[in-house]
Amino acid sequence: MNDKISKFWTRRRFLETAAAAGGAMIAAPRQLAAAQPAATPPGRRPLIIASANGVACTARAMERIAAGDDPLDAAIAGVNLVEDDPNDNSVGLGGLPNEDGVVELDASVMHGPSHKAGAVAALRNIRNPSCVARLVMQRTNHVLLVGEGALRFARAHGFKEVDLLTDEARREWLKWKESHSDKDAWIAPEQAGGKPSARAGTPYEHTWGTIHCSAVDEKGNLGGVTTTSGLSYKIPGRVGDSPIIGAGLYVDNAVGAAGSTGFGEANLRNCSTFLIVELMRGGMGPREACLEALRRIADRTEPRHRGKGGLPINSVTFYAITKDGRYAGASMYSGARFAICDHRGARQEDCAWLFERKPD
Repeated sequence: MNDKISKFWTRRRFLETAAAAGGAMIAAPRQLAAAQPAATPPGRRPLIIASANGVACTARAMERIAAGDDPLDAAIAGVNLVEDDPNDNSVGLGGLPNEDGVVELDASVMHGPSHKAGAVAALRNIRNPSCVARLVMQRTNHVLLVGEGALRFARAHGFKEVDLLTDEARREWLKWKESHSDKDAWIAPEQAGGKPSARAGTPYEHTWGTIHCSAVDEKGNLGGVTTTSGLSYKIPGRVGDSPIIGAGLYVDNAVGAAGSTGFGEANLRNCSTFLIVELMRGGMGPREACLEALRRIADRTEPRHRGKGGLPINSVTFYAITKDGRYAGASMYSGARFAICDHRGARQEDCAWLFERKPD
């Protein structure tokens, strides 16, 4: 980090601290609680980090690294477990569909040693978008393929089309169709006794679901992948942060890697994972860098996405590792967890957090 940038960050953090102490915060109030996870100790490699649904993913990736695999290949092998799981309705097979009942998948990969990246968005009928994203990186001069073009590319490389909408996901979609509005022709089935089901007074709750995984091997080489079915019941063609390099995923082999899950539009507006890696390049630890990215999002959240006390109503969680094996997960609100696998095995740990509880 050059002197000008260093002075800028020092001044900015000083002003934020002074404003907080004087009760003059312009945006959402910050209430960082004292009972946070301790700062991460000096690192140890190899290391795998993932979102909370990735404990088995981190174990698989560690096995592959131990067998000599490249860290990106290891991370992709890990997330394939979740992409192939019909019971995880946030990724791959079984993912919740768009508002038309069609599952559209997004994924990105980034390889530290080569600094190459690949991604696909709004991909239909292919259960492992992470593998297609890797081929975009390896076999084209492009970074991102979308929609029908991404599907044709996958077919050309032998991927078989499958129906990604499982019976469980279809039932959830139909519940949403039946309850998300009182001004359309969809009605819920009758309850026992023949009485019509009551309409929901508010829109059916949307979900964000994703898995991120980053790996660093014994030599300090990095790789990362983020894969998702995106926002449930989204407008067809909606693309979140997961397939966007610098938003849902960023890897720099000289520094570290970062990934995200949660409200993708917030990351798209703030280039959050690129920011996290750059903050780590400037000397911040992974925990502090993730929290700073969350502060940026909280400060810049538009009024319609704020709840009680001015706090953001949408949550984001970040996962970061450094080249030397330090790591952290951090979320907008307390209670989130992340997956980690190192010499002590695969497990979940608590995320650091910016605010103690989400507003009602």
